[in-house]
Amino acid sequence: MRAVRAAGSRKSSRSRVFRIKVISMGETAVGKSCLIKRYCEEKFIQKYIPTIGVDYGVKPIKLGEYDLRVNLWDMAGSQDYIEVRNEFYKDSQGCILVYDVTSRATFESLPAWLNECKENGAENMVIFVAATKCDLLNRKVTEKEGRDWAQSQGFMYFEVSALNSQNVKPLFTALFARMLSTIPGVPQELAAAAVQLAKETRDD
Repeated sequence: MRAVRAAGSRKSSRSRVFRIKVISMGETAVGKSCLIKRYCEEKFIQKYIPTIGVDYGVKPIKLGEYDLRVNLWDMAGSQDYIEVRNEFYKDSQGCILVYDVTSRATFESLPAWLNECKENGAENMVIFVAATKCDLLNRKVTEKEGRDWAQSQGFMYFEVSALNSQNVKPLFTALFARMLSTIPGVPQELAAAAVQLAKETRDD
């Protein structure tokens, strides 16, 4: 009888783990890797090291009785890796679409990134726009331009800085909350806990 209860306990424990898949999209050197590293490790890497293909990491988050495991796929922006990227769009549930406010070309490329993900099987994916390097003064894209474009697509918009961590946590926690509110089969209490975390992070 004890063995049966123990097995049931293990099964219950496993059932509290929930996984979601998030990808990053955007041109080379817009700061996708720095943004993810700032959120996951609370570090900023000054030296630019381009991503080769795809980088992967897992961010665990405790939400009430649930252990949320966020699988983060940081995709290289170079066109040399388009065939590699195309393998990761399908089944992605969330995306951070990134551009650099000091580079108009990276902003103007955003529609092409949307086309690429749609052509390669991304469906019902929650997309948030992250305008990086907002701490710099030599910006080429105004906040109004970026916000208006994001709103025209139905996307949430955040101005962020991996250097000083501005809006980094609010971006990620809001994305996770929106994802968990739209993914079928997510327990109501998990979705509610994610919304609460996003609110607390935003109010900090």
